[in-house]
Amino acid sequence: MKITKPTEKKELKANMNITTIQTLGALKETGYQPKSIKDELRDNLINKIKNKETTFTGVHGYENTVIPELERAILSRHNINFLGLRGQAKTRLARLMVNLLDEYIPVIKGSEINDDPLQPISRFAVELIKQKKDETPIVWLHKNDRFSEKLATPDVTVADIIGDVDPIKAANLKLSYADDRVIHYGMIPRANRCIFVINELPDLQARIQVALFNILQEGDIQIRGFKLRLPLDMQFIFTANPEDYTNRGSIVTPLKDRIGSQILTHYPETIEIAKTITSQEAALDSRQSSTIFIPELAKDILEQIIFEARKSEYVDVKSGVSARLSITAFENLVSTAERRLLNSGDPKTVIRMSDFTGIIPAITGKIELVYEGEQEGAYNVALTLLGSAIKTLYSKIFPKIEKIEKQGVETSYDDIVSWFFNTNDDFEILDDILEKDYTSILEKVKPLSEFVKKHKGDVLSDEMCFWQEFVLWSLVEHKKLSKYRYAEGTQFKDPYGSFISGL
Repeated sequence: MKITKPTEKKELKANMNITTIQTLGALKETGYQPKSIKDELRDNLINKIKNKETTFTGVHGYENTVIPELERAILSRHNINFLGLRGQAKTRLARLMVNLLDEYIPVIKGSEINDDPLQPISRFAVELIKQKKDETPIVWLHKNDRFSEKLATPDVTVADIIGDVDPIKAANLKLSYADDRVIHYGMIPRANRCIFVINELPDLQARIQVALFNILQEGDIQIRGFKLRLPLDMQFIFTANPEDYTNRGSIVTPLKDRIGSQILTHYPETIEIAKTITSQEAALDSRQSSTIFIPELAKDILEQIIFEARKSEYVDVKSGVSARLSITAFENLVSTAERRLLNSGDPKTVIRMSDFTGIIPAITGKIELVYEGEQEGAYNVALTLLGSAIKTLYSKIFPKIEKIEKQGVETSYDDIVSWFFNTNDDFEILDDILEKDYTSILEKVKPLSEFVKKHKGDVLSDEMCFWQEFVLWSLVEHKKLSKYRYAEGTQFKDPYGSFISGL
């Protein structure tokens, strides 16, 4: 075999035309040298880091935490376990590692386990090369085809992932069960020279986890009494939830010992990062994007709801609150506005505070409640989270609303509250009201628009109504106004006005 210098080899690989290299002999002439998958990942990562390229695109909030640890694990040639709660991009990170593989690798044609032409390990490949020598046919495997994934479930067997004796193959080839050619390879041997991911590892039965020991450490597999020395070349990636959450099982200690790096994932640390993820992942229709205006404040409220859920006394912290919640909630928020638009016949609309009632189905199905939460009920917990989000954000933007006011001391909210106290009309905002009517109703409350302009002067004209309604909802949460929700809309009142008027 021709030996090339490192620089020469690099040039050859860059200029390699795989369409003309279809035999083992032609491959040897190029100076091709076998490389393990872990070295592939390591070398390509080194090049990306040197060239200041983003290694894992589309993953936000991990730039200074998870990704550096992942890069160190790749440089160390480790098998990896991502440990974290649901919706923390564990599987996405695993899939993105495909981008660090070489574009193509040569494989012996017909090999079940992707044999390297210069380092064959299966009986089929060894005998084929003995027979055809340099005329042995090869094919090229693209990096996108070098990813295999298995969700661990209790029904997974050793035969599924490692292999078993195939009686049909034995009968067709007229072989005895003592011949290793009767073996049917499972998912792991078939993923040789590939990235193999096992999701939710604790759910894999302990006896199946034990079957991985030799593959990870010694490189041999055992099938029905056959002990095959198969030095599989693989990058293993596992994902798991914390063991104290998954009551269904745990990772057995010897398997942990064979996994090089365990990387802890986490949820977005800021609302801005969460907004970026949501906008990236939300599947909005082009018609929704063109007809519905979404104020930044609305996006902030939605993400704040998820932040409130992760620290709520009603929500099980150990189960986590997935990033998928904010994505589906965002889609529901937009769809609520779209439905209103379709009913009203308006050409365009802006998100309203009342639209947030449409996200409740997305919340109730994605949070695990503790006992106190179960007593409250999922619907009421969702409303509580919305209220908490409004209060948290409001305090960061507008003057603080004091629980107890000093007598004779004027506050920024006196004019707004007085307007509701003195009005004789019912102040109602119907869910499907036209845009012009919605605007005119809010304009009735003169102190409200003046307050927003005074304390938030940079508000866009399209957002003004949303900000006004946001102030009203905040006053309700701080017990300065009362809000009554009925089938067709929402009514705002002074909390004591109706009582006094009845005297």
